[in-house]
Order: sequence, then C-alpha cells, then structure tokens
Amino acid sequence: MPAKTTAFDLFRTTDDHEELRSVVRSLVTEKITPYAAEVDAESRYPQEAHDALLATDLYAAHVPEEYGGAGADALAVAIIIEEVARGCVSSSLIPAVNKLGSMPVQLGGNEEIKAKYLSALAGGRGFSYGLSEREAGSDTASMRTRAVRDGDDWVLNGVKTWITNAGVSDFYTVMAVTDPDGKRGNNITAFVVEKGDEGFTFGEKERKLGVKGSPTRELFFENCRIPGDRIVGEVGEGLKIALRTLDHTRVTIAAQAVGVAQGALDYARDYVKERMQFGKRIADFQAIQFMLADMGMKLEAARQLTYVAAAKSERSDEDLGYFGAAAKALASDTAMAITTDAVQLLGGAGYVQDHPVERMMRDAKITQIYEGTNQIQRLVMGRALLRG
Repeated sequence: MPAKTTAFDLFRTTDDHEELRSVVRSLVTEKITPYAAEVDAESRYPQEAHDALLATDLYAAHVPEEYGGAGADALAVAIIIEEVARGCVSSSLIPAVNKLGSMPVQLGGNEEIKAKYLSALAGGRGFSYGLSEREAGSDTASMRTRAVRDGDDWVLNGVKTWITNAGVSDFYTVMAVTDPDGKRGNNITAFVVEKGDEGFTFGEKERKLGVKGSPTRELFFENCRIPGDRIVGEVGEGLKIALRTLDHTRVTIAAQAVGVAQGALDYARDYVKERMQFGKRIADFQAIQFMLADMGMKLEAARQLTYVAAAKSERSDEDLGYFGAAAKALASDTAMAITTDAVQLLGGAGYVQDHPVERMMRDAKITQIYEGTNQIQRLVMGRALLRG
C-alpha cells in the first residue's frame, strides 16, 4: 500500500524538490556565480547563465511536457529561481521572466497559440511581458497603448515601459486597449508580439541601480501589424488575464528575494567567522550573533510563506491572490533588510565591490518594486481581508 500522507508532509518539500535544489545549486556554483560580478560591472546579459539553464531544462521549466518543457510544478520553479538568485539575481530573471511572459498564454491562450509559443519557449526562445507604461504603472487600467482592428489583423501603437529582458526575448505578451470607449478594465486585450514584427522596436537600456545584467527597455509600437490569431484569450479579457498572471508570478519574485537574502546571509556568516577583532572572531560577539539570528529567522519565515504560496499557485487556489501578494511583500522586505545587514556585518568591506553583498543589496531593492510595489501588495491583502 502507498504510504499515508499526513499533515506533516505538507510542511516539507519532497525528496524530488530537494534533489532539484542540489542540482541547481551545483550548476549555479560552477557556471553562474563565477560570472555574476562581471555581469554586474559590465551591465551585460548573463549569456553563460542562459546557456547553462537552457542545457539543463531549467530555462523555462514551467512549460508543460506536452509542449516540450520539463513540466515543473510551481514549487519546483520557485526553488530554481531561488537557487539561481542566491548566486546571481540578474540570471534568475531568465526563468522568472520566461514564466511571466508566457503565463498569459498558458492561462488564457487557445491550443493553437499554446502549441506554437510554449514549444518555442521550451526550445530557448525567450518570453517577456508588456503591461506597464510610464503613466500606467500601478494603475494598469489607464494604459494608452492601442490596438485597432484592420480586417483580420490588429494594428498596435504605443509604448510599454520597464520591460525586463527586452531585446533579448523573442516574444512579448502585450496588453493594449481595444475599446477606448468600453468599460475600464474590460476594454484591454492581450497579444503576442514577435521580435521581428514590422513597426516593433526597442528603446535604449535603462541605467539601473541593480539587476544590471538583465536589460530593461521600452517597447515601441508604430503601426505594428499583428495577425488576428495572436490574440491571447478573448477580446477584452486582457487585463483579467494580466492580473491572474501576476497572482502566479509574484511567487517567483518572492522566491528570487529569498534566494538573494540566502546568498547574503551565507556570505556574511562565513565572513564573521573569519574576521578577527579584539583578539577573537567577531562571530563570537553576542551582538553579531543576534543580528545573524534575526536574519535567519526572518529568512525562514519568508521562505515558508513563499513555498505555501507556490503550492497555492500550483493548485490555483481561490486565495492565491492574497498569498502571492503576502509572499512577495514579506520576502522582498526581508531581502532588503538581510542584504543591508549583510553589508553592515562586513563593515567597510561590505561597501566595496570586492565582496558581493553590496551587489546583493542593490539587486534586492527591485524585488520591492516590480510586479507591483509592496504598497500595492498591501492594498491587495487589505482588500482581501476586508472581503472576509
């Protein structure tokens, strides 16, 4: 007879998940972390990580097996992103953004569009997500990008901003207003735009505080003609699909935050065990031990909430929106606190580029901002609590 599942099994990862963690950690140590400082210093795309992830089916592990992917569950994807972020946050945006960009297709696309684009993604053609605009960040429903029907086609005009891995990805899920006079929120449609489409171009790379290895650019649409079969879902369903996507993918940002926090804690812990002051290791001072204890405690709380949210994502639970927002907010706030404390533990050494914690602190900051600021996450949670 199969072993009986108990409530305690719900509070630990499976052996398969831990085996996956071990595989990813070894890969990151050997082929990703050694290039992290160079990627940051040169603000260049982490091609070494791209190649390593693609070669090991970790590039877009969420893609179902029927489309050529690994069919990894949401918790497995979170672990992959966590472990990559532990060594290089810019590199962790490769699997994270591939899921973000393609999740609308997975959630709302018909079988034809799924087969075409998810299969291509599994084969190494990246996917990005085009929702935000400069005047429509948190208020996504106020976007100005327009799509006008022309025969069987649609013609897009407008600008999308803060697009991660823009210029590298081959495909872009883009939200555009298709009925300017329609009801707010029900007048937006999702389209897949391909990198080579005429009238589709990219802006210059943004000069950023962190995650410098992941290019962030604007998307420009000037009479960009899209075939009608590139609509994701139904006309007018775009914003609903976009927000459902974020319910799932905020979990990946939480995982990213947990990963960078773990990397910073690991490095700081090893440093204080070696650093000598007043004739003994600074790790032997109670003040240092208390800092480490708080860092470890906060990190584990964030990790557990992230894993619970990942399980809810896999099941598409009704309360996923609340838990995805909670995991993202807690994990990213925790990451910012832990990376800042890691810099403090190294003292002056933590403030220079000879050690990775200053990069980790810079990289951690964006997790509090993208895929919805943490103020927006608190709005999501507050409204859910008031609904009971």
